[in-house]
Amino acid sequence: MAQKAHLLIVDDEANTLASLSRAFRLEGHEAAVCDNANKALELAKSQSFDLILSDVVMPGKDGLTLLEELKAQGVTTPVVMMSGQAHIEMAVRATRLGALDFLEKPISTEKLLLTVENALKLGRLERENRDLSSRLGRHEIVWKGETMRRVMAQVERVAASETRVCILGETGTGKELVARTLHERSPRAGAPFVTLNCAAVPAELIESELFGHEKGSFTGAAGRHVGKFEQAQRGTIFLDEIGDMPLTMQAKLLRVLEEGEVERIGGERPITVDVRVVVATHRDLEAQVRDGKFRQDLFHRVFVFPLRLPPLRERREDIPALIEHFAQQVSATNGWKPMRFTADAMAALEEHPWPGNVRELRNAVERLMLLATSDEVTSETVALALPTSVAAPDSASAGAGPLADRVRAFEKQTILSELKRNHHQISNTARALGLERSHLYKKAEQVGIDLKAAKNEGDR
Repeated sequence: MAQKAHLLIVDDEANTLASLSRAFRLEGHEAAVCDNANKALELAKSQSFDLILSDVVMPGKDGLTLLEELKAQGVTTPVVMMSGQAHIEMAVRATRLGALDFLEKPISTEKLLLTVENALKLGRLERENRDLSSRLGRHEIVWKGETMRRVMAQVERVAASETRVCILGETGTGKELVARTLHERSPRAGAPFVTLNCAAVPAELIESELFGHEKGSFTGAAGRHVGKFEQAQRGTIFLDEIGDMPLTMQAKLLRVLEEGEVERIGGERPITVDVRVVVATHRDLEAQVRDGKFRQDLFHRVFVFPLRLPPLRERREDIPALIEHFAQQVSATNGWKPMRFTADAMAALEEHPWPGNVRELRNAVERLMLLATSDEVTSETVALALPTSVAAPDSASAGAGPLADRVRAFEKQTILSELKRNHHQISNTARALGLERSHLYKKAEQVGIDLKAAKNEGDR
């Protein structure tokens, strides 16, 4: 079989353990064995298995009790029960407790291998279904111009490798989409793609999110939690905004990258993980290293293949294609008739600065389609939907000086204008700019806006 499995076999008969493990290893699978339910429960909690095969009748705690405890402990690994004393009531109870299958001993090697193959296929289908469900309504990477052609060529080149990639770019440029594309075009595509936004998780919770915790390991830990690294086993983990990760967590992440092991909070032993790591940030990591805000050793671990995503203002040739794509997506989602953007509307949208990048453009397309009074979006609709004051920032601040200073001044004026237009409501302003609230706060700080002072000034 193409897919190899990591199995746990539980049986009190040494000969059964030896024969089953040998049969699986001959097929290229990894097989761990144990002879009692208590030890099996500990192994299942501390390691990631693709399938657990357990005998039912064993001294002490039997296999059905083990199955019940596995489910109670939050272990989601599929379980197949085996017994030489099988009867219909036993099989029914095992099924009700969540067993994937029930096999009667003696079991032929062919039947056993087929059961494993079917379990792996089922697991893969469930992951694909979850992945497809999570992607409904998400953007695809849409591009036409030379700028993105070069980026996508780099994506294709590095996707098939195990190289760690650091995706750089402003908020809203599509960093997660590129990370997902790297995963889908890699040999790990059949395994999970798991994401964590390091800026969105409180510092005191990020270790639990990444590495998991055991029940009772801290106040509020009512049950066992499997961390993102374990969830991504054999797949890809995407750490967005890694530049916002606390220094204490950076040291722990470095150990995981070096050793290939994680340890749950309250856990007794490390857990081996096989995961490709892709990270992203809108920050200048090299500057953060110089300022002591990012560990240099971690930088060298994650900054192996930097991939810079251009802001939308540097890829204006893609805007018409993006607008067409988003218009079709919005129409399909809402059950609307297709809507055309006139040439003058397209021209006006191509000239807009788009500080929120592709995310802002997508939100603007939906807003424009709602405001349109016919089956066309015109330049008049664009003028109504987009802040007019943004088009002409103060020439004294934006018309001279280095490009970085001009962009900063332009972004500052854009945010101030949108704040005024939305009566200083942060959520509405962030939505209009295609930003998360946390990113709006950060962007305002970067360009020198005191949001509280700006609100007070606006209230006068």
